[in-house]
Amino acid sequence: MGIITLLSLENLNKCYINGEFIDSLNGQKIEVFNPANGEVIGTVPDMGKAETEQAISKANLAFKGWSKLTANIRAEFLIKWHDLIIENIDELANILTLEQGKPLAQSKGEILNGVAFIKWFAEEGKRTYGDIVPSNHNGQRIHIIKQPIGVSAAITPWNFPSSMITRKASAAMAAGCTIVLKPSELTPFSALALAKLADEAGIPKGVFNIITGDAKEIGEELTGNDIIRKLSFTGSTAIGKKLYQQSANSIKKLSLELGGNAPFIIFDDANLNDAVDNAMASKFRNSGQTCICANRIFVQSGIYDEFMELFTSKVKALPMGNGFDTGVEQGPMINEQAASNTADKVKKAIEQGAELIIGGQKSEHGDCFYEPTILANVNDKMDIVNAEIFGPVAPIIKFDSEDEVIEKANDTEYGLASYIFTNDLGRSIRVSEALEYGMVGVNNGMLSTEQAPFGGIKQSGIGREGSKYGLDDYLEIKYISIGGI
Repeated sequence: MGIITLLSLENLNKCYINGEFIDSLNGQKIEVFNPANGEVIGTVPDMGKAETEQAISKANLAFKGWSKLTANIRAEFLIKWHDLIIENIDELANILTLEQGKPLAQSKGEILNGVAFIKWFAEEGKRTYGDIVPSNHNGQRIHIIKQPIGVSAAITPWNFPSSMITRKASAAMAAGCTIVLKPSELTPFSALALAKLADEAGIPKGVFNIITGDAKEIGEELTGNDIIRKLSFTGSTAIGKKLYQQSANSIKKLSLELGGNAPFIIFDDANLNDAVDNAMASKFRNSGQTCICANRIFVQSGIYDEFMELFTSKVKALPMGNGFDTGVEQGPMINEQAASNTADKVKKAIEQGAELIIGGQKSEHGDCFYEPTILANVNDKMDIVNAEIFGPVAPIIKFDSEDEVIEKANDTEYGLASYIFTNDLGRSIRVSEALEYGMVGVNNGMLSTEQAPFGGIKQSGIGREGSKYGLDDYLEIKYISIGGI
């Protein structure tokens, strides 16, 4: 039996500040719901400005000691945290599925993906190398070093409530920063479970802090407080812009991973079975509620009919239901509003001329369930092509030429993820370089891995997570000029 069980959810109903689990000052609570059945599964503190200030102050005190530890010692704490997460993966996956709804196998996959970032950054923190630069003057040396930026803040989303936390917090902590983190109020228990394990791992007080509550009030304090030197946010472009503006007065360093409108391009020389399987995984994982999922599927005219037949047959076979049920691959959306928003987008697309192939309505499984949907005869004038769908809806667009599809794929304000499927090496290089996106998957529909820099361009954000570049986002470069040698 692990440290955490479903029966102890009531023990995860407090926030984690300075190594202690505490309630809000006003005693107010936020109810958390299971999207599969609408039942209340527990409550968490409804905190605000005062508690956020407290967490920042304690993180600032802790920074003085944590930043002075060697990278090796910080890595030892992170590895203990990593090992405890692995040890308790079944309990953590249960909590994740209970509050977020995704199938249990996907929850375990998320936790494994997220915990890999902890191990990666534990090691990468030992490699914050600097430089010695030759000087133009005798008797002078130029040293360049990297130092932790300071107290950091993070705001994480509900769609990946575990992995979004570990990949932000582990990078900050490995670099020598302390962190104050606000998870989504829709999925706070995954965050508090991770805090419980961080506490068990002996991570010093104030290094890792979790607060839940009013998003506006907490966000304003995180962005307005001068002690916070770095903010990492994953969420919508609209909220990202607001946080960007609010951070301007104190010139914070920012990492913003925002909305996407990913093109999934299948050329007629692709391995069709492989392309369809990847399109299924990319589009319908987490019920389409991912920022990098296939938002527009472009299929070259020579294979369009064959693709539609194969893709439709696989979508029809997707098992839908409660994420705890055996074999389920499609769970509920996060709440009823999300399902209704998806229904509205599909209705508008049909009114604008799209053809409904399959799905197109809420499911009998419950108010938060929306059927996997395919829309054909889609064109770039339709609203559904120009917006982030964030639901299990696949708009299919036919194209003829390479130049045509590159132009259509780039015709968006977003630039996060993109995908191309082709067996032509030259084409894969040409199109990859021409696509205006921070990430390109070539014959690969799954991009997230700890070794690679995850992030976008244009209005999909700034900064990178994962890889050595993700560590740099929590470091400052200092130039030291030494004379009189």
